[in-house]
Amino acid sequence: MCSFGAAPGTMVVLPDKKVMATMPAATIMDNIPMTNITPFGMCNSLSNPAVSSATALAGGVLTPQPCVPATAAPWAPGSASVLIGGVPALESNSRLMCNWGGMIQVLNAGQTKTIIGK
Repeated sequence: MCSFGAAPGTMVVLPDKKVMATMPAATIMDNIPMTNITPFGMCNSLSNPAVSSATALAGGVLTPQPCVPATAAPWAPGSASVLIGGVPALESNSRLMCNWGGMIQVLNAGQTKTIIGK
C-alpha cells in the first residue's frame, strides 16, 4: 500500500526468485514499477505531476489521478541475515519510497503456514 494511494496494489515477485520453496521470495531489488509494484488506485500526491496538473486545472481543488508508481531506489531495510541470490531478502518492516512522496509498505506478506493434523 502507498500512503498516497487510494487502494492496495499487488506486489509481483518473478518466478526466478524461488528458494527451496514453491513460492518466490522477494528481495530489496523487487522495486520495479509495473513489474513488481502495481498501481494503488488513485494518487493524491501533489508531487505527482498528473495530480498537480489536474488540481491546477480544477482551480486548486485536489483532483486525484491514476497512480503509476515511480520508484528509483531499493526497498529498505532488507534482511541482514537472509540473502537471495546475494541480495538481501525483503522483510515485513521494509519500506519503498515513491518519487511522488509516498511510502510503500507491505500490508500482507502473503506467507501462510499450513499445519496438517494427524
